[in-house]
Amino acid sequence: MMKKTSDLRKDFPLLETKMNDQPLTYLDSAATSQKPKQVIDEIADYYNKYNSNIHRGVYNLAVETTDKYENVRHKVANFINAYRDEEVLFTKGTTQSLNWIAQGYVRYNLHEGDEIVTTYMEHHSNIVPWQAIAQEKNLKVKYITLTEEGKLDLDDLKQKVTDKTKIVAVTHVSNVLGTINPIKEIAAIVHQSNAILVVDGAQSVPHLPVDMQDLEADFYVFSGHKMLGPTGIGVLWGKYELLEKMHPLEYGGEMIDSVTTEKSTFKVIPWNFEGGTQNIEGVLGLGAAIDYLEEIGMENVARNDKDLQKYALEKLANIKSIEFYGPKDPNQRCGVVSFNLKGIHPHDVATFLDADGIAVRAGHHCAQPLMDWLGVSATLRASFYFYNTYEEIDKLVDSLKKVEEFFQI
Repeated sequence: MMKKTSDLRKDFPLLETKMNDQPLTYLDSAATSQKPKQVIDEIADYYNKYNSNIHRGVYNLAVETTDKYENVRHKVANFINAYRDEEVLFTKGTTQSLNWIAQGYVRYNLHEGDEIVTTYMEHHSNIVPWQAIAQEKNLKVKYITLTEEGKLDLDDLKQKVTDKTKIVAVTHVSNVLGTINPIKEIAAIVHQSNAILVVDGAQSVPHLPVDMQDLEADFYVFSGHKMLGPTGIGVLWGKYELLEKMHPLEYGGEMIDSVTTEKSTFKVIPWNFEGGTQNIEGVLGLGAAIDYLEEIGMENVARNDKDLQKYALEKLANIKSIEFYGPKDPNQRCGVVSFNLKGIHPHDVATFLDADGIAVRAGHHCAQPLMDWLGVSATLRASFYFYNTYEEIDKLVDSLKKVEEFFQI
């Protein structure tokens, strides 16, 4: 059984604060989640009790810190059910992870005329790196269309993926529409053409149980700060045989095996990718976040998120001027509800909500191709996590009704 939300909220200091003299209603967890005190304490403990560098010193403090750091790699591998610990690379986040794949794998394994396939619902981080490497190597980037409801058009996917396709890059959960893409089904289609499937898990790992051995993706990436961890830490998971074909992008201390004036040799995976002093406190904070999520249980997190989203969709439907984006079925979406009020710019609505202490995102959400597909310049986005309450959703609805009255909608 999951703890009561009221008890869980006590672990999150910021949720007890005010914004504009109003109790904070934080509905922007898709941008970054709040952090429990257990994560904050773990980071403080590192600096207070065992601050030292890793993989270097033989003194006890350094050995202890190294062990703690590598133990988090093991935690991550277990959390996502990787085949082996060494498949987990620490990066600064989803964006860097995708860039590493583009620059470290695609650069050395794709050739002129090869194709990369992505979708219209992607975050810019899963578009721009492919565009950049495609321009450099004269590759072609193609986009999978969406259904009217905002789901991936799998028939179009089957048409777009050909024997020229080498990379297919899709999000697991859309950061705008909330659409949950059927990764295992997509993987089967992609692998029929011997292509590689790259999955952006930034919005899925915080909300859903994920299993690398079941999903059958080839690369899977995510960020710590969206799953209760600190900023500046993320994960690039890849099948070991693909990581062997990938080149490190950062050369220097700690990733080397030996260095002479003529040449250098590098450590084995994953340490050959982690040059220089790593974000040690970030890794340890990520470990504490995983501990927290596992204590709750990801099945419970997913169930609670679904209940919140269903309640939000039902209550928001009472706003007469509202326009929703994304699947209508709560079972086919996760984490976010994007909408607009007809005739009112999203930034104006967000500013009004801010005065009531409600934090929502307004803008293109780093997904301008999707905004073009939707035919809007921006949307409002309320995103939920297990620490949100039904009362906060009611507060959002009441505030939106006041917006309608103010603008005489």
